Amino acid sequence: MFQPAVDAEVANALSQQLKVDLFVAELLVQRGLHTEMEARRFFRPSLDELHDPFLMKDMEAAVNRINDAIKKQEGILLFGDYDVDGTTAVALMYEQLTKFHSNVRYYIPDRYKEGYGLSQQGIDYAHSEQCSLIITLDCGIKSNQLVSKAKELDIDFIICDHHQPGEEIPDGIVLDPKRVDCAYPFKELSGCGVGFKLMQALFIDHGVPLDSLFESLDLLALSIGADIVDVTGENRILCHHGLLHLNEHPRKAFEELLTLAGKKLPLSLTDVVFVIAPRVNAAGRIRSGKTAVDWMLSSHEAEIKQLAQEIHDDNTLRRRIDQSITEEALEQISLDKDHPNQCTNLVFQKDWHKGVVGIVASRIIETHYRPTIVLTESNGLLTGSARSVGLINLYDVLESCKEHLTQFGGHHYAAGLTMPKENLKTFRLAFDQEVKKRLDGTPLEALQKIDLSIDLNDIQTVWNGKLPRIKKIIDAFEPFGPGNMKPVFCTKELFATDARILKEKHLKLRVVQSNSSLAFDAIGFNLADKEEHTLKGMAFDMAYTLETNEFNGKTNLQFNIKDIRATDS
Repeated sequence: MFQPAVDAEVANALSQQLKVDLFVAELLVQRGLHTEMEARRFFRPSLDELHDPFLMKDMEAAVNRINDAIKKQEGILLFGDYDVDGTTAVALMYEQLTKFHSNVRYYIPDRYKEGYGLSQQGIDYAHSEQCSLIITLDCGIKSNQLVSKAKELDIDFIICDHHQPGEEIPDGIVLDPKRVDCAYPFKELSGCGVGFKLMQALFIDHGVPLDSLFESLDLLALSIGADIVDVTGENRILCHHGLLHLNEHPRKAFEELLTLAGKKLPLSLTDVVFVIAPRVNAAGRIRSGKTAVDWMLSSHEAEIKQLAQEIHDDNTLRRRIDQSITEEALEQISLDKDHPNQCTNLVFQKDWHKGVVGIVASRIIETHYRPTIVLTESNGLLTGSARSVGLINLYDVLESCKEHLTQFGGHHYAAGLTMPKENLKTFRLAFDQEVKKRLDGTPLEALQKIDLSIDLNDIQTVWNGKLPRIKKIIDAFEPFGPGNMKPVFCTKELFATDARILKEKHLKLRVVQSNSSLAFDAIGFNLADKEEHTLKGMAFDMAYTLETNEFNGKTNLQFNIKDIRATDS
């Protein structure tokens, strides 16, 4: 599916103003950047462009409450979710808040005993440690009853969350850019991002330079990548500088984990998402999210090594577990005679590991492209994770089914939910009907979005065949993520030479075009089934991204194949 055609006049003007190739200007216009100033800000993200944190509803009250706690030497408890966003938020805030106040503790709930969000056990811990202020991070926006109950213990709350609020917000100081009464100009902050804005406001209030706060941006970049929030606007600025800090001044914890993972610096955001994030998440899935926070904050080499090894081992175990459960879930679907008539996937097994159901849901979508829920049993209830596809807003769908649920929370593409066991049948039906209603007859297809159509000769013409310039142009659009995905190109009427299958699942070939003397290497990971389109003499169209491949000390241009189809005759 091609992106809508851009305004040629705007693209041409931008090309001339920036003195860049037309295709670069077209990519910018596709991303909603129409002026020279917008484009320059995109290519040169500046921390000076961060929004005033006091534009966020309740920010002044939050800073005043922290200052009051500092003045009175009250204990402050940081309560964060057990995923990457929550643990990085706790680590960032602890790292920075302790510069102002020594009486700070942190608490990460047990995924299995306490579940998602603020817990009574966490409140009891705060009370036992004489903490009269709890700051929740990446959770709390729907914890109305627990917040009210904690007030009986004289515990106040600052809620730092980025999830969609319910009809009523908790009775406390609530920082959430998605509040309907919040005028903050950027709505897509991660949970860690909201915590960062609170620290930014505290630094400003105390007249402290922000340089030392920016030293924690590596944690924020990790949260942005892992939580799949838009990498646009303020998130692009924060992520860009967070990656710079991670690559130029890596904390010892990350260095040790990268060594265990066999990965070297520099890292892109994609590397962060696929190398660091799964290992940090594994701590909360298999053992305890607190392990991840301890590891990120530690300055002791022996402790860092030990915790990094534990996290790495947790991830190895997590991979074995999720592979096994995915196989069981796919078999369950294959045996469901009603599945072909449904618009959703819903699987349940009472003994499945609660920590990996979200990953399994994503894996199922790779085979059956539909909104998916994977449930297990915990504490007498069904609990699990949901993942969506395309334009189906998962949060809205679950909102329409909430009469069947004990609780739920999340956003467009991902959510968590809990329900009584006896509600499974009625919920399954309601969930499928709500998705069907929103599709309104539109078939669910995994469409590959394409930015531009080019010929092989265009690569020679536009980039002059100079590899460094190609890499520089593509790298300038980093960091890639939702809202700014890596540019996907399409070239039509290609022919393959030297096509072969690697490891029984990857497609490797060299592509040529009849109107060009050029030839390029291409690889399609997990695309062995597309080999039939590349047989000798058959023309095909290919969607791909431009990558570089280093082999035997040489760096070469390589196409990363996204899809292949036979050329229309």
